[in-house]
Amino acid sequence: MNVLVNNPSDLQKAAETFLHQYPDARVVAFHGSMGAGKTTLIKAICQQLGVNDVVNSPTFALVNEYTCPNGQSVYHFDFYRINKLEEVYDMGYEEYIESGQYCFMEWPERIESLLPDNCIHIHIEETNNNQRIIRSID
Repeated sequence: MNVLVNNPSDLQKAAETFLHQYPDARVVAFHGSMGAGKTTLIKAICQQLGVNDVVNSPTFALVNEYTCPNGQSVYHFDFYRINKLEEVYDMGYEEYIESGQYCFMEWPERIESLLPDNCIHIHIEETNNNQRIIRSID
């Protein structure tokens, strides 16, 4: 996947493209600098999945749970404030990742060694023109 996002309305197309290209993806790592749009893209993907919950960054909670209309859960992680991998184990990370539910992770580089082999990596790059280039690596 390689999508150029010129404005926020293009994010819905990027989210649709992602879900079409990776219909079975459940564990997804979102990479990008602070303010690149990781949460905004996750919000767009959740909208495409039909999530009606308020989607926001779980910076202090570490994980938020949203529900799709079909009853499937979406777990949204933010590992920015993780200092030790023990904190991730203590929150029950393995249970979430092995649940078969959507697991969307911000700042996955903080837990790189714990990412499963089937993890899809989405990289968001900012351009000088306030555009975003969204690339996937699987």
